[in-house]
Amino acid sequence: MIKRIIVVEPSKCTGCRLCEVVCSAAKHGAVNPARARIAVVKWESVCLETPMLCQQCESAPCVAICPVKALTMDDRLARVNLSYEKCIGCRFCVAVCPFGAMGVDATDRKVIKCDLCDGEPRCVKFCETKALQYVDASLANRTKMRAAAEKLSSLMERFAA
Repeated sequence: MIKRIIVVEPSKCTGCRLCEVVCSAAKHGAVNPARARIAVVKWESVCLETPMLCQQCESAPCVAICPVKALTMDDRLARVNLSYEKCIGCRFCVAVCPFGAMGVDATDRKVIKCDLCDGEPRCVKFCETKALQYVDASLANRTKMRAAAEKLSSLMERFAA
């Protein structure tokens, strides 16, 4: 199966938070962005708002640290699964996530994370500006490498002149 991931383009995000609304409604049947598995983070100092969510890491620190193996890698959908039946709520996963993507639902008092909506992420579907895209992971990596190479080339040209 082709690994697909949600890629965020911060420059396209307007901070509308529709992704949070759609996620919370899909997961809980009610609009409550505090219970969403995606969070729009605002950095006022640089006038930037960007969605943050689980990156479905291949070598996920959350999976490695979970003492009861409630977090596992699902090879079929190439995502990190969270078993609520096994989770003891220790929140070690929340502490080690390098992206701040693991959260805690204060209402249910459970750890929450993006599960890619079983392969059809609703946040992507409803993002009007296309700041969120669900793409082939290798394509996303090539795009990032190309952008980095262009940036490096631009810097080298500046220093060579």
